[in-house]
Amino acid sequence: MAGPAGRLDAVLVCGGRWHDFDHARLRLLELLGEHPRVRTTVYQDYDCEAALDEADLLVTYTCDVRPRPAQRAALARFVERGGRWLALHGTNAVIEPSTGGGPRVFTTPRLLGELAQVLGSQFLAHPPIEPYQVRVTRPDHPLVAGIGPFTVTDELYVCELHGELEVLLHAEYTGPCRGFAEGDSAALDDAPRPVLYLKRHGAGEVCYFTLGHCRGRYDVQDLGVDDTGRVDRGPWRTPEFLTVLRRCVERTVGVRGAAGG
Repeated sequence: MAGPAGRLDAVLVCGGRWHDFDHARLRLLELLGEHPRVRTTVYQDYDCEAALDEADLLVTYTCDVRPRPAQRAALARFVERGGRWLALHGTNAVIEPSTGGGPRVFTTPRLLGELAQVLGSQFLAHPPIEPYQVRVTRPDHPLVAGIGPFTVTDELYVCELHGELEVLLHAEYTGPCRGFAEGDSAALDDAPRPVLYLKRHGAGEVCYFTLGHCRGRYDVQDLGVDDTGRVDRGPWRTPEFLTVLRRCVERTVGVRGAAGG
């Protein structure tokens, strides 16, 4: 519920591992800044329960940020009471790299608890980052109206799905996801991979957009790569991604015309 004079309080959680969170945070704040009613408080993790209890909207861009039980409860409570949550990219990811010798293998333990049901998915694996086609599942929906199939360079997420999802964008992939413990088995089925979907929970809604990968030169030092030698902006240079993302922010803010469906 909006505060005095129509003010909307937003919480932005942006942080984690292996991504350029500075770039993502800046771009998301720019999009939120297009709405004068929105006042945003920024966090790097989910140590924001008090702010969530007062917030109207939540935007998250994380990777391997693991909310504690009390924080999971606060996130679920936020949506249940009518909050709007725009969850991006690795929000649903819990990832542990192997240690010791031999090839590195990433596991994806089920440590989100009830939050996987709220979000509607949990990350399992992705094939190598390369261009792939995103297809429009619901061309009549305001979030994707006028958007045709487009090619994007990003991580194609293979996820464990939970509950009833209204899928708006999807990709198709059947094949290996090398380097992930469940990668090969998870990607054997030929079901479409949701890229953008809506998930109702209580009186509120989660809008999940799996795109958004970006990485700077120094973001994987904990994996033994001091300097990747390149800056990867991925979908942040793709017009269709930026158009849909702006619409998702508008829907989360509650802008008329973006909230249909």
